Amino acid sequence: MSLPVNVEELIKTELIESDRIEFKQGWNPEAILHTICAFANDINNTGGGYVIVGIKEVDNVAQLPPVGLNQNQLEPIQKDLHRKCHYLEPSYFPIVSPEVVDGKHILVIWVPPGDNRPYKAPVKINDGKNKAYYVRRMTSTVKANRNEELQLLEMAANITYDNRINQQASLEDINLTNVATFLNEVKSSLYQQIAKLPAEEIYRRMDIVRGPKESPKPVNAGLLLFANEPHSFFPGAKIEIIVYEDSFGDKFSEKIFTGPIHNQLRDILSYIRNNIIQEEVRKIEGKAEADRFYNYPYEAIEESIANAVYHKSYQEGRTIEVHVRLDKIEIISYPGPLPPVNNETLKKDYVVARKYRNSRIGDFLKELHLTEGRGTGIPKIRNHLKKNGSPEPVFETDQDRNYFLTVLKIHPQASTKAKTDQVNDQAGTKLGLSRDQVEIMERAINEAPIVDLMGIVGRSNRTKFRNHVLNPLIEAGLIEMTIPDKPKSPNQKYRLTDKGKQLLKKI
Repeated sequence: MSLPVNVEELIKTELIESDRIEFKQGWNPEAILHTICAFANDINNTGGGYVIVGIKEVDNVAQLPPVGLNQNQLEPIQKDLHRKCHYLEPSYFPIVSPEVVDGKHILVIWVPPGDNRPYKAPVKINDGKNKAYYVRRMTSTVKANRNEELQLLEMAANITYDNRINQQASLEDINLTNVATFLNEVKSSLYQQIAKLPAEEIYRRMDIVRGPKESPKPVNAGLLLFANEPHSFFPGAKIEIIVYEDSFGDKFSEKIFTGPIHNQLRDILSYIRNNIIQEEVRKIEGKAEADRFYNYPYEAIEESIANAVYHKSYQEGRTIEVHVRLDKIEIISYPGPLPPVNNETLKKDYVVARKYRNSRIGDFLKELHLTEGRGTGIPKIRNHLKKNGSPEPVFETDQDRNYFLTVLKIHPQASTKAKTDQVNDQAGTKLGLSRDQVEIMERAINEAPIVDLMGIVGRSNRTKFRNHVLNPLIEAGLIEMTIPDKPKSPNQKYRLTDKGKQLLKKI
């Protein structure tokens, strides 16, 4: 059974942390059953894990090329594993996939968090009476101590929200094209099976659909990533960006991003890259090379918004908000971090969280290389800001952890640019132009097609863009078409007129 991950990247632990994967050189049913039990219990809500049979491990690292299994071993091992999983209490059956890596046969056992945790496993494989809870401590599988047993029992009815079945949805709410695009992008071998298998079988192999055959239901993570309109199930599954045009907050433009959450993330980052990020050059006297910097380093913004998508609660109806002010960018999501993270820990260089709100979403984002391992987000933001010469970021929550706020301050030498933009905005307003129209005129100094102009101001509706932004500039004689007698020509472009150039100088 093919898996929805890139197996080679999985083996190199490029997709998940090392404590979520265990390598076994050969078939050792007792040890493997204990590890399956531990991953199914998922005491830290990190998303279960993987056991890979046929690869030797040294110091928690896979030794490649694989030792491999004989091909004639694969089916007997899978049958034996199925029998042994009946020994778990309650029964639990992982997803098993034979794979070939470097010409060697291996067996990948995927163990998502169990719906009926906590689970016990026999201490000795042939003793069905003496059973114990097993958990993961760092990279080891161990018997749960008394405190861990109590924690497991408390978690019995506490499956993470993104991993719960959504009773209000159906299989039809998941878009197979979205699924296929994802599988192809992550180079999963399951992509090759799409034309051969029913959609339900594909979804079950990805563990985004569960339930009895007569009534299969999507899990929330499946809807958030693969439904066309996840906000119809989760009203807060949107990202809003508000760009302020003055220091008082009276003038602003806003845009809302919807659709699968990973597409939202990519779309808003593309918008910010095209409309907010600016590179500047400062020539330093006595220095051969000029200093180059950005008003905001893109990587810091990327990591900040990705963290918000990963860690916000989709049970709440509040969206992620990105406020682009004249001197800073604020990213706010709801609610705040889970305990023990608080304002004090957020001031440290490294923030170690013990619980995760959206482990399944995190796995999907890691597959897409949109986020990385646990605890890396805040250090990466700080490092990118420091490298750019930007001020330190601010990370903040309140005492009750109702929100999480990230503040990225503009580069100190770029502050004059923000002031210049403000003056330009005010001058453009006095002349009856919107900020979008001023930006269009600046771009049309050189000939530009309509799609480029729409991208500059983050517009997606061509008709509205023509009616409200472009046509008024044409009617005022500020820009013109390069092929006026063929307005719908695919080669049509727009350029600034002499009148437009004169006006732009005043702005």
